[in-house]
Amino acid sequence: MTILVTGATGTIGGAVVRQLAKAGVPVKALTRNPARASLPGGVEVVGGDLTRPSELPLAGVTAAFLIAALEAEDPAVPAKAFLDHAHDLRKVVYLSSSAVTAERPGSYEAHRDVERVIEESGVAWTHVRPGEFMSNKLIWARDVKERDVVRAPFPDSVGAPVHEDDVAEVVVHALLHEGHAGKAYTLSGPEALTHRQQAEAFAAGLGRPIGFERLTYGQARAALIRDEGLPWDTAEYLMGYMAQHAEEPAEVTPDFELVTGRRGRTLAQWAADHAADLTP
Repeated sequence: MTILVTGATGTIGGAVVRQLAKAGVPVKALTRNPARASLPGGVEVVGGDLTRPSELPLAGVTAAFLIAALEAEDPAVPAKAFLDHAHDLRKVVYLSSSAVTAERPGSYEAHRDVERVIEESGVAWTHVRPGEFMSNKLIWARDVKERDVVRAPFPDSVGAPVHEDDVAEVVVHALLHEGHAGKAYTLSGPEALTHRQQAEAFAAGLGRPIGFERLTYGQARAALIRDEGLPWDTAEYLMGYMAQHAEEPAEVTPDFELVTGRRGRTLAQWAADHAADLTP
């Protein structure tokens, strides 16, 4: 089996590459900038762009972890072209979104369309649909590092963020083992936590007190734009997600444990794993 990992330097793709490499599985790691890739030894780093599938090194690739080219006008088009050019492909694991499970307007349509293209291709497929990533909590890193505080709106907004390594672990299971074809796994973390409780989880993982400071919607959006450099529409999207969780609390899903047989990694563990990003 030759596995191609697209988005190999991204949050999830990088974790998939590391786990496959640790398992001793040959990997082709696809990235737009091979010279800048920092990946485990023994991994074959290849250059390419999903929006130009005819140029990708797909010969002999029998399984793939596929992300969507969301920058494309219609992400389903490059996805179909990828599948058409991958003549040896037998299995695809696609990084989708829990928005598809919930049919959340404005968030799910592109992923749903890519899912359909994959399902119609004739290859064995598995869709992995994570919700909020714990890595999104890095928007709090500046205040945690400098002031030992989480500053956020909606203190009682309930999320169930998932560790990037948990998402990757499900992807790797689906790539390496039978029994996952035709299934869609919706992934959350193992705990549903308010923003206040998430600050407490940071404290537990970092081993020092972390406070919570409530911001208004406008203050929080301005901070994302000013301090994190996010575009207005991206900041507004994140704010909308938080506001939704204030009225529609996120729920813990059983799929990670169903696939792996164990409980997922907690937010406290994620904070410990990212202590270098959260410690002065």
